[in-house]
Amino acid sequence: MRKLKSYLPMHFTVFLIIGILVQFYTNFWQFNFQESFLIFLVFAFLLLIRNRFFTTILTAIIFFTIGVFAVFITDCSNYDNYYQHHLKNETNAVLKITKVLKSGNYSDKYEAEVIQIQQQKTRGTILLNVQKDSFSNSLKVDDLVKLKADFLAIYPPLNPYQFNYKSYLARQGIYQQIFTENNQFLNLESQSSTIIGLSAKFRDLVQESLKKYHFKEDELSVINALLLGQRQDVSKELIADYSRAGAIHILAVSGLHVGVILLMLSFLLKPLERIQNGKYLKTILIIFLLWMFAFIAGLSASVLRAVTMFTFLAVGLGFKKKNVVFFSLVSSLFLLLIIKPMFLFDVGFQLSYLAVFGIIWVQPKLYQLMQPKVKILDKIWQLFTVSIAAQVGILPLSIYYFEQIPGLFLASNLVIIPFLMYILIGGIVIIITSLLNILPQFVADLYGIVISWMNNFVSWISHQEVFLFKEISISFLWMLAWYAFIILGIDFLMYKKPKKLMYVLIAILGVQSIYFYETKTKENKEEIIVFHKSRSSIIGKRLGENLLLQHDLDTLNFKDNFSVKSYRVSEGISETNSVNFNNFIQFKDKNILLVDSLGIYQLDNLKNPIILLQYSPKINLERLIKAIKPSKIVADGSNYKSYVFRWEETSKKQKTPFYYTGKNGAYILY
Repeated sequence: MRKLKSYLPMHFTVFLIIGILVQFYTNFWQFNFQESFLIFLVFAFLLLIRNRFFTTILTAIIFFTIGVFAVFITDCSNYDNYYQHHLKNETNAVLKITKVLKSGNYSDKYEAEVIQIQQQKTRGTILLNVQKDSFSNSLKVDDLVKLKADFLAIYPPLNPYQFNYKSYLARQGIYQQIFTENNQFLNLESQSSTIIGLSAKFRDLVQESLKKYHFKEDELSVINALLLGQRQDVSKELIADYSRAGAIHILAVSGLHVGVILLMLSFLLKPLERIQNGKYLKTILIIFLLWMFAFIAGLSASVLRAVTMFTFLAVGLGFKKKNVVFFSLVSSLFLLLIIKPMFLFDVGFQLSYLAVFGIIWVQPKLYQLMQPKVKILDKIWQLFTVSIAAQVGILPLSIYYFEQIPGLFLASNLVIIPFLMYILIGGIVIIITSLLNILPQFVADLYGIVISWMNNFVSWISHQEVFLFKEISISFLWMLAWYAFIILGIDFLMYKKPKKLMYVLIAILGVQSIYFYETKTKENKEEIIVFHKSRSSIIGKRLGENLLLQHDLDTLNFKDNFSVKSYRVSEGISETNSVNFNNFIQFKDKNILLVDSLGIYQLDNLKNPIILLQYSPKINLERLIKAIKPSKIVADGSNYKSYVFRWEETSKKQKTPFYYTGKNGAYILY
């Protein structure tokens, strides 16, 4: 740890990350590229000044600025030929498919680069939604399509704490989407193929060759995920099983798979070390084969990250450098963030680096606690300590994102990971022999049985509900406090110095203070929330940790309804009950009148209430506004959209604020 602190790229990386965060959240850097170049030129001349303190400060500023500029330069909207600068009412566009995404219920989804608007060459990426059609073929990477379409905004979630797909896509530079059908665009002949397109064609060839051997649907989808990096066809149920079992990383080609392949290649190519310059040849071959695997696995972001990290590791191991793992980790992180700064916001990126950091920092100390003499027990103990160390690295972040702890992650990892190398080797053999049409059917059947066993074991683990700790929510600030405690606590256990113990105690006070503050805040929180759910009405009254709901949902499962559950878990609601507000809610100094399908709203002495329209009441809204003079009109998802649009126009004419949950999201009154 001390040597890592003195490692210069570590300091550079910290300031780089700060620069990325500042530019992403503030967008303060607005210089053009010529001005930016001149600023860096001035920095270069200032570095010639011979003053240690000044040089240190200036170096920090330079790497902060590099982080800022990395975000600026990778943001397509900063270029004159960004497609949004050239959109018109009726837009003819040419798109190039760059990535095939997991299909939705009604549409096939793709990432596509907008390479031309009208006659103007452009840049920028959009989300393309093509309505599913059993009579048409899916688009492929590098396909060109020409169409006339409307570029639409990507909307945020309509209820609090639900997954924000808009924010997720924005971090990948995607801000708009197109909806179309197969008969509404023209396929153009592509003049060139990218390396990602060639990779996709190779994977398609592999998938076609594997289909000839009659693998079951789940078997083939897992083979595609394990070896080809294609998780689109894995069923939602199977993904949920792997997630609950704490083994979802098995299905994502990333650091685990690349690390296993590195170990396998190091063992197989070890004889090369006996010849002259054999170590260099071995390192070059390992790096070449790792990148070949990246090509086969689709060159996805997770694969590129993992292969880059293990390329640095392979070089360090080849040259027998000290502290190679730490330095490789930091150096690869530094390089990746310069090239792709938005990786910083990717959950997989964060979990991958934290897991590796936990393994290389914590595992050696855990392993020293006990060193079994029996080889098999020693191997089990190594795997056990590796799994524990990885969980130490990712646990707070994993709870923050996924709100659960898979209690049997050790069981799933201890059983699967020892066999993963053989599963990967077997899979590679299966792919090569199937491409050459020499794969015996019984071998394919045997490999399919192994994959089925793995799926069944994971499914069994995932259904041990008593060991799955769900609905655990922590705030971002509390997560940071837990990481501070974990890092300082482990540092103290390593060196056992009084000063480090003081830091641990301060961290404990920080964790406790945040907990008590947030608990007190939740206990005193009161609000009315009108959730959005199409064709339903859900109205909640929050009183501390209790939530009263008036709804038309299934009375047995209303707590776990998609619209309500995210709010309930994230806000730490301990008790949820059904209630009937009888068309009227009094909240603090506000009166809320509920007007349902009966259309009854006459109440005496009611001044400027908030009107909530539900179940499409047949009322004359103009008359209601003149009679009651509401301060605001709210319409929820239970109303017909045609009614909502008419009400909105009437409200505008009467100069009364109007709020529709289907457009503006859940309505919350504090």
